This record gives sequence, C-alpha cells and structure tokens, in this order.
Amino acid sequence: MITDDLLSALPPGRLVTDPDQVAAYCHDEHSYVTPGRPLAVVVAHEREDVVAALRWASANKVAVIPRGGGTGIVGGTAPVDGCLVVSLARMTAIRELNPEDEIAVVEPGVLNADLDRAAREHGLMYAPDPSSYETCTIGGNIATNAGGLRCVKYGVTRESVLGLEAVLADGSVLRTGRRTLKGVVGYDLTALMIGSEGTLGVVTEATLRLRPAPRKPPVTVAAEFPTVRRAAEAVWAIVRSGAGPSLLELMDRATLEALDRWRNIGLEAGTAAMLLCQADGADAKDAADEMARCCHAAGAALVAVSEDEEEAAQLLAVRRAAFNAISRLGSCLIEDVCVPRSKLPEMFDSVAEIAARHGLPVPTVAHAGDGNLHPVFVFDRELPEIPAEVWAAADEVFRAALALGGTLTGEHGVGTLKRHWLGAELGAESLAAHLAIKRALDPLGILNPGKAI
Repeated sequence: MITDDLLSALPPGRLVTDPDQVAAYCHDEHSYVTPGRPLAVVVAHEREDVVAALRWASANKVAVIPRGGGTGIVGGTAPVDGCLVVSLARMTAIRELNPEDEIAVVEPGVLNADLDRAAREHGLMYAPDPSSYETCTIGGNIATNAGGLRCVKYGVTRESVLGLEAVLADGSVLRTGRRTLKGVVGYDLTALMIGSEGTLGVVTEATLRLRPAPRKPPVTVAAEFPTVRRAAEAVWAIVRSGAGPSLLELMDRATLEALDRWRNIGLEAGTAAMLLCQADGADAKDAADEMARCCHAAGAALVAVSEDEEEAAQLLAVRRAAFNAISRLGSCLIEDVCVPRSKLPEMFDSVAEIAARHGLPVPTVAHAGDGNLHPVFVFDRELPEIPAEVWAAADEVFRAALALGGTLTGEHGVGTLKRHWLGAELGAESLAAHLAIKRALDPLGILNPGKAI
C-alpha cells in the first residue's frame, strides 16, 4: 500500500487507516460540507510526526488536511478524497508558562480554556475566549484568528501570538516571531500564518502573550432596549465615550426568545434586544457607570449595574448558550460578518430587512464592540442541504456588510463555504498576491486545498 512508507516513518499507533476510525476525523461542527474519503489519519503526538507526514505527502503529492478540535463551522477541515488528515488534538503540552515575561509556549492541541486556567494560577490570563473555549484548540484558534467575548478590549488571537513553529508543505520546519513584545526584524511571518487556515503550514508550537488577570471581579451592565437599532446605537455611544469595555455583547429578540424557551430567562414582552457590557480593571465602576449612562441616553427601557461576580457569570453563561438555544429551533447556517462599529445600526437594519423579505428566521447575536455580527439562518432540520433561499439571503447579508465597508468573516474563517465571495472583498490584484504567497510556500498545492483562498 502507498501508506507503508508512512507507517514505517511513524511510531506505532499513530497512523489510522480503518475506515470506521477515519470517519471520526471527517466532520467539524458544520454538517453541510460533504467530506471526501481520506486515505489515512496521522494522530500526531509530537512535531516529528507532522514532519514525517508532510515529507511523505510531498513526496507522494497527497493533499494534507490539518485538524484540531473540530469545532469550526465553515468546513475548514473538510477532507478531500485520497487526502491525509493530520490531527493535532493529542499535542496538548503547555511546554512553558513564564509569569515573569508573561508568556506561554504551547502545543497546538491545548484547549483554549485549559491555557487560561493554567495562566490564572499565576495571576495571569489568556485573553482570546471564543464561545467554544472549552473545546476549541489553540492551533485552531490560530488557524482562523479566532476572537471571542473579550476581544473588544484585548484583541483577537493575532494580538496574543508572539511567535510560531510551523511545518511547511515539504516537511521543513519554520520558526517565526520571537519572545519579546516588540520586534520588527524581517517580514511578519507570524501574522501571515495566523488566519491562513492551514493553507501555508501546520502549526506545531505557539509562543503566546499572557496578560494580568483583573484583580477584582468585573462590573457588569445589562440593558434592555425596545428596538435593536437603539441597542446598536448604544454600542457606538459607548465606543465613542472612551469607557473601554472589556466585553460588549448584543442579542436580538429572536435570540432572546430561543433562550427563554430553553432556559426561561424571564424575557419581557417589550424587550427587542439585550446589551451585556463589562468593564474590568481599577476604573471598572466608573466605566460601567458611563456605559449605563450611554444605554439610558440611547433609550434603554431597563439598565442594571452589578458588581456581583456570580450574577455576571450567569449573564455570560446565557450569552454563551445563545447558539445552542438557536440550534434547538432547526438546522442552522451560522454566519459571521463584521462592519465598522459606526455602521452597526445600519447592519442590524439590513439583516432584519433581508430576513423579513425572504421569510426566514435569522436570530442575530454580536460581539458588538467589534462590529462583528453572527446572523443565524434557521431552516427545516429535515432538509438534506442548505436551501437556495437561505443562500440567497446570506448572499445579500454578505454584500450588505461589504457595502458598509465590512468583511465576510470576522473570526470564523472562510473555509469552503465563503470562497465564492472572496473576489468581491479582495479584488483581483489582492487575490493574485494571495495565490503567489500560497505557491511560494506550498508549490504543490497540497496544504488544505479548496479552503480559504
């Protein structure tokens, strides 16, 4: 068999060829990308396993699909026929946690939440916190430049990555970046790798920036609004006020209704949107008071300010449960557009208008402080694929975001689902530059083909 050479290059038990076991590595959280049939799966335990896999794949011109925790929702890890899947989920070592320099060196299979918990033992934290933080891996976060609830203050994954080790398509090992907070020697290859969705190299180690954890519990503001537009206007007012929120999340009426049906959150009849705000740090109380003032000025019907840590945790648990609540309504196409924050009210209006015109339920939540909306297109669970009217509505949402100066994806990535729209955002010249970089680092085109670009 063609895999015999690879089998001999790996320690026992690290090459999976049994079709039933291989099938477990063929799906991510998005179930509407039909996967191909992999030739085999390499379950990597160390960098040398990845090196051996890439050397073999390059020599045999076999496509390689890198894979982390499988929590992606855009088909970014969907295999193609005859490919080799390389799973990084077993590479879970935190190799170094340095409180003095506030850095951690980790393998790609480390779970986001596990790193944060380890950092908290030293009075530090790992800032990026996607909704799937308990199950998503650092490698996957780097591949998609993941965000999360705290990114309005601390930035997305890119702002927390200082350096990387990655295995290139031919099996050679590339080291990028450094351990210092500053450094401008050479091109920024670290930033190039982040968000590249496994198309340029397979990350096997990351040097990450940690930050001091707030010494006091955050102060939380919960505000209810009679319209989504007023809630979005409050977001822009908070941003302009300089209050410096550490979290700014918006949920529309359809999302709140889904949560209420599932968890009985006590939703009032006149509430069309809820805004959750937090501030941390020494001036958290003053910042929260300013955010509350902005909510009142924007027309909030109810504003509550709390310093209770347990209450704050309960509110955030409700927000993190939003997608699970919506998924109980039917099958979901979870989208991810981002607009300038000043355009947030217009974008919410556009989503509502598009949903109404197509007769579709589209609950929408947002990392509002970043202008990052997640419209969720809900459709009949019995349908075998995403219906045409959902794609038509999604197309209009994408183009509305671009027309407002926005982007097709703020944090989920392009994967296979959004490649059709790349030209509309990038343009011919930029897309050509992307392809030139891809050819330089992956001349055979074997790294995650059909994804991202």
